[in-house]
Amino acid sequence: MAETFDFVVVGKGMMGAAAARYLALSGARVALVGPDEPADRTTHDGVFASHYDNGRITRTIDINRDWALLARRSIDRYAQIEATSGITFYSEAGCLIAAPAPGHAYDYLEQVMHARDTLGVDAPFLTAAEMKTRFPWFEFPAGFGGVFEAHGAGHINPRALVAAQTRIAAQNGATVISSEVASVTEHAGHVSVTTVEGLVLTAGRVLVAAGGFSIAASLLPRPLDLVVKARTVLFAEIDDAQRADYAAMPSLIGSSSTQEESYYLLPPVLYPDGKFYLKIGGDPSDLVLDTEADIRAWFRRGENPDAADHLLAVLRRVIPRIEPTCIHSAPCVTTFTRHGYPYIGFVGEGRIAALTGGNGAAAKSSDEIGRLGASLLLDGALDAPEYATDFAVCTR
Repeated sequence: MAETFDFVVVGKGMMGAAAARYLALSGARVALVGPDEPADRTTHDGVFASHYDNGRITRTIDINRDWALLARRSIDRYAQIEATSGITFYSEAGCLIAAPAPGHAYDYLEQVMHARDTLGVDAPFLTAAEMKTRFPWFEFPAGFGGVFEAHGAGHINPRALVAAQTRIAAQNGATVISSEVASVTEHAGHVSVTTVEGLVLTAGRVLVAAGGFSIAASLLPRPLDLVVKARTVLFAEIDDAQRADYAAMPSLIGSSSTQEESYYLLPPVLYPDGKFYLKIGGDPSDLVLDTEADIRAWFRRGENPDAADHLLAVLRRVIPRIEPTCIHSAPCVTTFTRHGYPYIGFVGEGRIAALTGGNGAAAKSSDEIGRLGASLLLDGALDAPEYATDFAVCTR
């Protein structure tokens, strides 16, 4: 016999867990369904998630006001989520965005400052000399300036954030099912969700928040217009002596007019193996993963030595004095939507909705994105006039 709920959230990642928390807090009967992290990705034959990581940059400063607002609202709730769940996931290390100074043809930094000013964010502009004094670890090209957000910025632990959101959802009555979903099917008056083990859940509405795996044909009535790109991240192990030197290091985003010169970097973060790693990302080129099978294969065996070599070269250029104990890389994916914002809307007849498409910027903003997804299911429509975008779902 099928278990019945008001709502089922498919995908136990950052967006899905946040949406489940808000739905549970509303008093609705909610199920959150998604597998746990595999012990060994190389032998795992199921789905994966990009939140299997301990470090993501968080900050309000952005070139886009809507993304900045999504972040600001989420960051403002971090302390409440930590206090209620008893799980710490946020480190206020600050965030520096470095790019060609205002007046350059590449006006990224000016766009950041404009969005900053519309929301009243405390993040002053720094000259090259000021950056050198304040952040002695970093080297930047001539002509660069920066915008530094000291408070309400730094990095989060996405594994811990998902655990916190899931715990609060469960504390408020949500049923958490650690399983992969095989199919989502719309019927007259309800939706059925079937797991790979054969468990069937029914609900009035279902929210599919499966990240890159939202391209799976069995989850939505129509395929979404999503582009899933393979990404490589590089980890540099930092010993205790260097870690002391880097104690005040902020998160860093380096932006240039070319993809191969742009990157992001996190200060040393503690990982499950008990070691501290400095993490850098920013692929010099794109590798598109067209199918669900391609995504599984990339997570399982994905290697891009050229990207890893490029990231190591960037790391040594940005932090010339770094002496990592060892280096390793890992696969990740980023999911892009047609309009550059998350998809938050119904697909089909108004019972199955999509909540996906982080565009490489959603980890820090996942609580607000999840709130919007929950609001969609509760109200039957998304009403968010404070955002310029409508988060419309685009299908193929």
